[in-house]
Amino acid sequence: MAKAKTGRPPTKRPTRRKSEKRKAAATLFTIGYEKARPDAVMAELKRAKVGLLVDTRAVAASRRAGFSKNQLAATLEDNGIRYLHLQKLGTPDDGRQAARAGKLDTLWRIYAKHLLTPGAVEAMSELLSIVESGETVCLLCYERDQACCHRSRIAEIVSERTGISVVDLVPPLF
Repeated sequence: MAKAKTGRPPTKRPTRRKSEKRKAAATLFTIGYEKARPDAVMAELKRAKVGLLVDTRAVAASRRAGFSKNQLAATLEDNGIRYLHLQKLGTPDDGRQAARAGKLDTLWRIYAKHLLTPGAVEAMSELLSIVESGETVCLLCYERDQACCHRSRIAEIVSERTGISVVDLVPPLF
């Protein structure tokens, strides 16, 4: 290899193929707002430098002030965080009923079947594209314990397909 004028071998620059995708962000975050104030959730999102909050609820309404779709989106926007509702990644009604009854095996069976529906496949594809773009994303749902929430399955799938690590943000209790 010919030496450059500095006496060091020339640096070989890596070439990027047009088909290569931008490297995914290092971490996918998840968060549940159960037993948390909106300002505590916002503080966690800002601390993690989240650029996009993806709402994974089938029904983006909440009895908790500040967490219904329009209110949440406005608060996020005021804090420099974008909002996207991927409703088709939400748990169907029978799955939510199973979760409320503590029947997690039933929830996971229902949700696995739901993920095969065209709407869920399309929404998952959209989420994967966003994550692969390098955007810092956080998945939101209600349940505080991510192990009991469908967002953990979404995060697991995204991690399996992209190699991204997953961190659950836990806002302080009110």
